[in-house]
Amino acid sequence: MQDDVLIVTGAASGLGAASAKLLAEEGARIVAADVDREGLERVVEEIRKNGGEAVAFPTDVAKANEVEALVEHAVDTYGTLDGIFNNAGIRDGTHFTEVTPETYHEHLAINQHGVYYGMHYAANKMRELNVEGGRIVNTASIRSYFGAKKSFRYSAAKAAVENMTKSGADALAEDGIRVTAVAPAFIDTALLKHVPEERRKRLEKKHLRGKMLSALEVAKVVRFLFSQDSVAINGSCVLADDGFLAIHG
Repeated sequence: MQDDVLIVTGAASGLGAASAKLLAEEGARIVAADVDREGLERVVEEIRKNGGEAVAFPTDVAKANEVEALVEHAVDTYGTLDGIFNNAGIRDGTHFTEVTPETYHEHLAINQHGVYYGMHYAANKMRELNVEGGRIVNTASIRSYFGAKKSFRYSAAKAAVENMTKSGADALAEDGIRVTAVAPAFIDTALLKHVPEERRKRLEKKHLRGKMLSALEVAKVVRFLFSQDSVAINGSCVLADDGFLAIHG
């Protein structure tokens, strides 16, 4: 992974931030993207302080032109592109009966279409540059496999991401580009701070260790998927769920 140029979206916090830092520790050059400019700068600064190489490029993944500009910026900055981690996303929590067509499309614009834009522009750029061993990693979810009354939009988007990963892998195999996804259970990040304590405890118990995952634990799976140690994995959605689906799926 030394000197690989990797884009990480949703890099200002949570899994994206943990992955950007971990990949930088492996020697990758990181192009960090997020709508949170301040958080993005903090992550990039931390990577640099620890001897890594990274640049920030504020990006709204719901906008195709901004994702295209992100990919171009990576190549303009470092001269090539070796992979992208399509991780940016937002939480749900709205009951199905309260979802409107407008809010439905707004949600999918980020959680599904944003992943497509990243796959599309990164893959085309890596093909254009004849990159060897290109990698695309997407963030799916255990919600790819089951629904919930307050997760209609999120589950729909993440199920799509899993199948986009499979189809993308088939389409890009002839170009030597691997496409995989990580499907985490509940990660203890700021996105879950709103969860009432009683519900939080119920969720924790559904993980076999009795606690939520840390962002770093899942980031280590992401690191593996970008590494040469995972060349046998392609088109797969790798569960990082501490047994959640094995027991409750």
